Order: sequence, then structure tokens, then C-alpha cells
Amino acid sequence: MAINLKPLGNRLVVEPIEQEEITATGIVLPDTAKEKPMKGKVIAAGPGDRDEAGKRIPMDVSVGDTVLFAKYAGTEIKIDNKKLLILRESDLLAIIVE
Repeated sequence: MAINLKPLGNRLVVEPIEQEEITATGIVLPDTAKEKPMKGKVIAAGPGDRDEAGKRIPMDVSVGDTVLFAKYAGTEIKIDNKKLLILRESDLLAIIVE
């Protein structure tokens, strides 16, 4: 997917990773029964915030990282029929190291 978004400051564009549609026991979950995703892959990152002196503070997360975020964090947008989230770095809970 070619992304044409360049996040500003300490913002990130994250593609949510949807949960399984079928449970371990074989039950198919409809969209209304699924939990909001709280895991996603960073597909774009801003340059970082600025401190009081105007210097950039580098971000701890980079493009390609898999992250955990708060359930209702960020702003949901749709590009090319894909749901994306724009989040602040402070909305992230953890980076998943695999």
C-alpha cells in the first residue's frame, strides 16, 4: 500500500491488526462482536516533538514496529478501503519485540 500521509510532530500512522474471525472452538465472530484492535503496525512516523529549546526529541518507535495502544486511542481514518489510526506517541503502551 502506497501511503501519502506524513504525520507531524510526535504522531504515527498505525494499521490496526484485526483479531481472528474464528475462535479456537470454531465459532465465527461477526463484526459487531469483535473487540476493537489494540495492536497494530506502524506504517508512518512523524519527526518527533520539540523540546522547549526547539530541538527535536527523537521518537522511540519507528516504521515497521508492532505496537500496543489504548483501546479507544487516536483518530480512525479510511484510505483505499483500509482502516488506519493516527496516534500520538504517548497513546502507545508498548512495542512488541518478536
